[in-house]
Amino acid sequence: MSRAKEMIKSQSDISVEERLRALYKLQKIDSKVDEIQILKGELPMEVRDLEDEITGMKTRITKFEDEIKELETGIANRKLGQKEAESLIKKYQKQQSNVKNNREYDALSKEIELQKLEIQLHDKKIKDAHRDIDEKNASISDSEKAIKVREKDLKQKKADLDNIIEETEAEEKALLKKSKEAQGKIEDRLLHAYHKIRTSYKNGLAVVTVQRGACGGCYNAIPPQQQMEIRQHKRIILCEHCGRVLVDELLGK
Repeated sequence: MSRAKEMIKSQSDISVEERLRALYKLQKIDSKVDEIQILKGELPMEVRDLEDEITGMKTRITKFEDEIKELETGIANRKLGQKEAESLIKKYQKQQSNVKNNREYDALSKEIELQKLEIQLHDKKIKDAHRDIDEKNASISDSEKAIKVREKDLKQKKADLDNIIEETEAEEKALLKKSKEAQGKIEDRLLHAYHKIRTSYKNGLAVVTVQRGACGGCYNAIPPQQQMEIRQHKRIILCEHCGRVLVDELLGK
């Protein structure tokens, strides 16, 4: 007889009560695994968010630094432009001493005025560039301070995550082994339904106990007759409201 057939035969020999007990046990095991995953699941997300934020701020700093270099190059070019304009002014003033008529003198005067305006324009652009550089340097300073804070948080969260992984790794392995053993006592169709129900709810509860005459999942009242049937363990009963498998608390004892 093949292993698959042996498993099918062994599952068919298991009573409804044993199946319910295995299903309830599986739920308790999976709930403990869920708790571990919640602990680990939040921290990795926070670590990733911090890493992305730090990367974004560093990229922003690099962008500002590149822009500052461009502004400094622009300032250097503007200063060269000023010197050229000053040289032209001196040249035109010298030429004015040798003009032959007023028309030539006036033309040179206009050129001198244009160069003076050019110097003023360069001066304004240089001041604007210096102001932009100061603002970008201030932003860089703020970002660098923020990065130090984020890196400190990141270091702490990574340490917390490593500790959780170290503390829960053995427990999680043991729980997963127990989960596999419990699943071996549950027929595939029922196991598939169990996993389907689990994924339908955020808390992952597919099997719940009856508590004070109500479903432990959705808290809707369960008729007395149905409560009695649940305690008898003769068939698998689902909550009419939420579809979860209902068991009595004594089943797990």
